[in-house]
Amino acid sequence: MPSPRAIALGVAAAGAVAGLAYARAEASSYRLRRVRVPAPEPGMDMRILHLSDLHMTPRRRRLREWVSSLASLAPDYVVATGDFLAHPEAIPPALDALGPLRDIPGAFVLGSNDYYAPRPINPFQYFAGPSDVDPRRAELPWPELVASLESSGWAHLANADATVDVRGITMHIRGVDDPHIERDDYTAISGRADAELSLGIAHAPYLRVIDAMAADGVDIMLAGHTHGGQVRVPGVGALVTNCDLPPDRARGMSSYPRSAAMPSTAGPPRPMLLHVSAGLGTSPYAPVRFACPPEATLITIEG
Repeated sequence: MPSPRAIALGVAAAGAVAGLAYARAEASSYRLRRVRVPAPEPGMDMRILHLSDLHMTPRRRRLREWVSSLASLAPDYVVATGDFLAHPEAIPPALDALGPLRDIPGAFVLGSNDYYAPRPINPFQYFAGPSDVDPRRAELPWPELVASLESSGWAHLANADATVDVRGITMHIRGVDDPHIERDDYTAISGRADAELSLGIAHAPYLRVIDAMAADGVDIMLAGHTHGGQVRVPGVGALVTNCDLPPDRARGMSSYPRSAAMPSTAGPPRPMLLHVSAGLGTSPYAPVRFACPPEATLITIEG
């Protein structure tokens, strides 16, 4: 008869195997998050589809099909906040996934995994702070991705901004290149914009960028990168964010306070809304999620 210790070890091993199997299954259980937020001005009505962190590879057929199906939502604008790629040959499947969405006006930025190929990493390293980019990582063909998306009319907002008309609403949208690998230069786009709606985008939600956008009067900032923590503990939430964003903001919509010095003619300034997507993909070397299913978000702005 097995000893109590052997039984305990067997139960623990079985639990670990079951947990891993569940985490593998959850990594492909794609969800659509729907969020409604008040418009900064009365009468405004707009729907923005936020995509992030596809981490596409040639083998992720289910992800391609699911992303393509989002075109049926008929959003007014699409924002993609980086990490489209996870393989040197991922551009064709990524473009295939985005195919029908590319007919809709949109904007995008890149993430570190668009610039450099993924590599194995010890996930416990994230508890020591944000990950570093290994200089030995191979560079991916990101210029081809940028050219393809721009040819569809999507704006590449790497330390750049643009003003667009969406359903008769003047929207100013500004974006920075990936702060996680210190490619951001907010000084290139700083300053308040004369628009009915101001949108900010970045791949990694580092506080220096969030604070700058909030101080500049951005209404809504969109980001990704965190994977929602990727592993969340029920009742606790995300354990890490792989940046300096607090874990309680690792996923979903939250209010972010503005600088007290920001001018306001009607009392305290309205907080900026910060939406951090949990993203849709995973690293090929860690294809798991736990209590944090992959997601895209449809944000409805209504006044």
